[in-house]
Amino acid sequence: MHPKSPKWLQDIADACALIRRATQDQTLVGYEQDAVVRSAVERNFEIIGEALNRIRRTDPETAARVPEHDDIIAFRNLLIHGYDVIDHVRVWEVIQADLPRLQGQVQELLEEIGPRP
Repeated sequence: MHPKSPKWLQDIADACALIRRATQDQTLVGYEQDAVVRSAVERNFEIIGEALNRIRRTDPETAARVPEHDDIIAFRNLLIHGYDVIDHVRVWEVIQADLPRLQGQVQELLEEIGPRP
């Protein structure tokens, strides 16, 4: 594993946790109406995608352990470059359906690495 991969994996885990915490008491309608929460969620999806992109470039074996890493990186790119056409319903679906799975995959990788100094 690349020496920076554990840090990037932790960044992903932290971003997943923040997104889930920020949206735990939200509904889709509330999410759509709350620009502050949407901004926080989008920023943390950007962090997730960028961290996975760095892992993919420097540590392809670890990236491959996150089966949807290419789709997640593409989602990050859409959020950044298509900021004016973001589909909030799609983001909400990703939060509800895909984020828990990603969080679990990353947590497994971090547990395999073990405690870091």
